[in-house]
Amino acid sequence: MAALKDNKPKENLSSNNTIGTQYIFVALILLLCTLLFGILGALQYVIPGLFRNNFSFEKVRPLHVSSAVFWILLSACGIVNYYLASIKGKLWSNKLYKWQWYLLIIAIILILSSYILGIFGGREYWEFHPVLAVPIIIAWILFIINVFKSINGFRNQPVYIWMWMTGVVFFLFTFLESYLWLIPAFRANVVKDMTIQWKSYGSMVGGWNMLIYGSSIYLLDKISGTEKYSYSRIAFVIYFLGLFNLMFNWGHHIYTLPIPKYIQYISYAVSMTELFLLGRIIYYWKTSINTAKKHYHILSYRFLIAADVWIFLTLLLAIAMSIPAINIYTHGTHITVAHTMGATIGINSFLLLSFVFDMFNTHNQKIIHKITIGLYITLAALFVFWISLIIAGVIKANWQMHNYTSIPFSVMMHTLHPYFISFLIAGIVASIGIFIIVFTLFSYNIKQKS
Repeated sequence: MAALKDNKPKENLSSNNTIGTQYIFVALILLLCTLLFGILGALQYVIPGLFRNNFSFEKVRPLHVSSAVFWILLSACGIVNYYLASIKGKLWSNKLYKWQWYLLIIAIILILSSYILGIFGGREYWEFHPVLAVPIIIAWILFIINVFKSINGFRNQPVYIWMWMTGVVFFLFTFLESYLWLIPAFRANVVKDMTIQWKSYGSMVGGWNMLIYGSSIYLLDKISGTEKYSYSRIAFVIYFLGLFNLMFNWGHHIYTLPIPKYIQYISYAVSMTELFLLGRIIYYWKTSINTAKKHYHILSYRFLIAADVWIFLTLLLAIAMSIPAINIYTHGTHITVAHTMGATIGINSFLLLSFVFDMFNTHNQKIIHKITIGLYITLAALFVFWISLIIAGVIKANWQMHNYTSIPFSVMMHTLHPYFISFLIAGIVASIGIFIIVFTLFSYNIKQKS
């Protein structure tokens, strides 16, 4: 692993290896879009009917969700390509890499534009017309070919290589699975249709988590300057748990459907293990690296630790939500939103940003200081945001299980109004923190290239 031995300081924010950089810059723009659409959606919660005629919540929600998903996917693709090129010296095919890029960008532009124009036709999370999924499928097939050809063999590979291979394959499988509703035989049975739909989404998250967690373990070894974690027993335990998780953890999404009980039992057993072990690795890793290595990779280190904090918080909520008796209450409430937002921002986004700051390394103390301030602002505001959603979810859960016949929905929603205001303010503050991080990165990179 030559990449792990490169300890020469780099003042330029851009790496000599440009593979993946265009993915990252567009992904960061999508992250900012996610925040803007999220704030707009929160405003519409607080001020019902806001922009109803021209830019209603029905448009804002898919714009927010799709921007978040494409931020994760595009940055994960860029990072895996970047790390593979660093490890192997180059990718197997730059042509496949470029075509993957073009196809994904075309798909993202068309999808977001269709939402703005009010053109839908899909399902939850993939609300765009199914024909727009075709360039994503082709792009992902090219990605799979390039990853496997670049790796060129299965023997004696570190765990992150196995995670990347598994992640790219399973994402494509679950993405295709999410479109089985187009086949009448699946669409005709409501329970089967909902089961497959929710199952595919749960497993799809497991697919991109494989890419992110694999990159995390690579980065841990890169910072420590060893291969201790990527060949460790616990790392491979995480790999197989993650594989088992993405295959079966989706069961807790469908507790409310009439499915066999053994699916619920299996999903409950595995639902919290993967996060627990990843958190354990990061916790013990941070105690084992010396000050010099920590300082050299200070921004990546700080974002990894921030992700570890949110792994702990998300794990607590996930354990509670995975208990069937509690899940009946939480399903469809703001508690589910809190869990999703905590995992998306607190874990996935912080981990992805740690990779970004590994790719665009800087030792400029002013830049480090600004980005660290942005991180602390985001952490504090995200916690308030998360707690506000949980409290709102508890109130709604109590209403829908006990009082829905005696208290009108509008009255219940009015009682949630203070918490909507709280999560709106916290969301705006968290967005300011992330804006500081992203714009500092952009502005410094532009100065370095000028």
